Amino acid sequence: MVYFIGAGPGDVELITVKGMKRLQEADVVIYAGSLVNAELMAYCGPEVKVYDSAGMDLNEVLTVMQEGAASGKTVVRLHTGDPSLYGTIKEQMDALDKLGIQYEIIPGVSSFLAAASRVKAEFTLPGVSQTLIITRLEGRTGTSEGGKLEELAKHKASMAIFLSVQALEKVVERLKAGYSDDTPIAVVYKATWPDEKIVRGTLKDIAEKVREEKIERFAQILVGDFLNSAYELSKLYDAGFSHMYRSAKE
Repeated sequence: MVYFIGAGPGDVELITVKGMKRLQEADVVIYAGSLVNAELMAYCGPEVKVYDSAGMDLNEVLTVMQEGAASGKTVVRLHTGDPSLYGTIKEQMDALDKLGIQYEIIPGVSSFLAAASRVKAEFTLPGVSQTLIITRLEGRTGTSEGGKLEELAKHKASMAIFLSVQALEKVVERLKAGYSDDTPIAVVYKATWPDEKIVRGTLKDIAEKVREEKIERFAQILVGDFLNSAYELSKLYDAGFSHMYRSAKE
């Protein structure tokens, strides 16, 4: 069996209990050494064989999986955050399907969720935004299906932008097609890691602030009024609002 496990954003305690248990049972672990906290390997047993996929191509990764599964070993493919977001697991799963190898996916805490927790924000504030857009600046992977970043910005929804801090000035210019100059924005470098950095600002000044901090990778960009805006109180806990579990109070 092969297990695809979301390792979480960085803090070794933010892997799920189920993911930790599979690591403890693993005979073989393949992890992205450039992204995943290597300290997670401390959960593994002493006989585990560990591969760093940073220097491996797809065929090499699949060969390790295939050989491990053929030997009856438990193989863990450890991905950063949650593997369903920019995790390139689809091509791995399709290949395992063709090889007849069983696999299971164990979700993890994504970096966009960790970043929100570190800036103490809620993406879906009543009266501000009930929509969250998760995207990235287009690159070799092409343009997102919703259009370029400037088109997505016109929705003025809460937004979490992956893999784009290296081109923050370009990101900001495109965001201005929908958001105003004073829209709040936060750049969270390595959320939950010991060397985490949080830079707050507006679209007007964030690029300069991030440049001063020399942040060029491993950062989540959060943008939208949810970061600093008046909002309406939720009806869920409104004493005058009834639902199936509670009657309204006069």
